Amino acid sequence: MTQATESIKYTPLYDFHKQLGAKMVEFAGYSMPVQYPLGIKQEHLHTREKAGLFDVSHMGQILLKGESAAAELEKLVPVDIVDLPKMKQRYALFTNSRGGVLDDLMVTNIEDGLFLVVNSACKQKDVEHLKRHIQHKCDIEMLKDRSLLALQGPAAAGIMAKLAPESSQMVFMTAANLVLDGVECLVTRSGYTGEDGFEISLPSSHAEHLARLLLEEEDVEMIGLGARDTLRLEAGLCLYGHDLNENITPVEAGLTWALSKERRKDGKRPGGYLGFDKIFEQLEKGIQMKRVGLQPEGKIPVRENSIIVDDDDQIIGKVSSGGFGPSVGGPVSMGYVPIESAKEGTKLWALVRDRAIPMQVVPLPFMKTHYYRG
Repeated sequence: MTQATESIKYTPLYDFHKQLGAKMVEFAGYSMPVQYPLGIKQEHLHTREKAGLFDVSHMGQILLKGESAAAELEKLVPVDIVDLPKMKQRYALFTNSRGGVLDDLMVTNIEDGLFLVVNSACKQKDVEHLKRHIQHKCDIEMLKDRSLLALQGPAAAGIMAKLAPESSQMVFMTAANLVLDGVECLVTRSGYTGEDGFEISLPSSHAEHLARLLLEEEDVEMIGLGARDTLRLEAGLCLYGHDLNENITPVEAGLTWALSKERRKDGKRPGGYLGFDKIFEQLEKGIQMKRVGLQPEGKIPVRENSIIVDDDDQIIGKVSSGGFGPSVGGPVSMGYVPIESAKEGTKLWALVRDRAIPMQVVPLPFMKTHYYRG
């Protein structure tokens, strides 16, 4: 493998990406493939139509062990972890004392503990957060010798079934220990594209072997970060550091569906996590700003940090994510606007290179999702 410098890290598939002609960029401290010779638009469309393979080994994989691990993790997330069944997965959020989001993550209740997948840019901070609050009650281990591959798209299920027929019994947000061509893997039926698919955690020593095996399938192409971003944007999914940060609460982000009823004010285990008082207040009294879908008119993409103005040319918000949606066939954006401007159909404008681009508030997601629920 190419020698890493102190400033840039490399996934175990770095050299493999280079062999495939990937254009590499720095992302969250890692050298990652932004696109392959196929190009971002075609990679995006291929994933929607067939199957895309993503190297997401830069993400953090954490194992929590101990009898009280679930109860302890509940002190840090507004989510029901105690009653999470074995081999089931749940979306969660680390919150701070103000109710802001420190990171969003996936939690799976596996046979020997809780398996967490956290964002790459946040993983060291997340481990420190866990240790600071719950290390005295459970063991916290960063799994540094594991890679993470994501196989996404309508052909993903058939391809996985060839390698492990029992994968066909899995539904969205479930997990299984599967042997893929002799390699023991932890597989979840989940992803970040809005399509059906799987995320595969496996020993890094076998990552290239499995990637090559999957690419032998006619319907599979390697997909880079560029298409990963446009896919998740069309699916209305948040990107931490853009649509979520420490000053945005889950309620403002439109993630109230992720706030388990068991942890709400009238639930079995209300509150008890950092910032719950602020979140309860917003659930009861409402919010001032909200994340919305924005459909710009024309073909000019309205990207992150573009200023949003109203009919009176008053600055009211900012775009948090935006670009061209290949499946939509035009630009799509998300942003934060005052609640009085968040109603579907509201006309707004974005300032792009001194031009006012008309936009309309639209429901999320931009594309229908295809998660397999059985």
